[in-house]
Amino acid sequence: MLVKILKSKLHRARITEARLHYPGSIEIDVALMEAAGILPYESVLVADLNNGNRLETYVVPGERGAGQIVILGAAANLVAAGDIVIIMGFGWCSPEEASRLKPKVVVLDENNEIVK
Repeated sequence: MLVKILKSKLHRARITEARLHYPGSIEIDVALMEAAGILPYESVLVADLNNGNRLETYVVPGERGAGQIVILGAAANLVAAGDIVIIMGFGWCSPEEASRLKPKVVVLDENNEIVK
């Protein structure tokens, strides 16, 4: 049996822009992706702290060092520029692997700079 376990998280990320007319995804500064261990085109869960909305989408790499986190496509109806979100990546593993897994948690400030 496999279990779904949190493997990575960008905590308190600020959405810098929302673009409705785009094929759909979330664009994240590639430096932030690397810090959290999130891969290009990986599926992520986004939880909006401002309104409680949750959505699943995939990640596209953004410009390194720009601090941009852009919600794209239909999700722009659920998440707005300026909202604070938690972006979570999950993995499937055995219970034995899960007992040893320590998720990478990257805490961001209001400018999407790494605090911890």
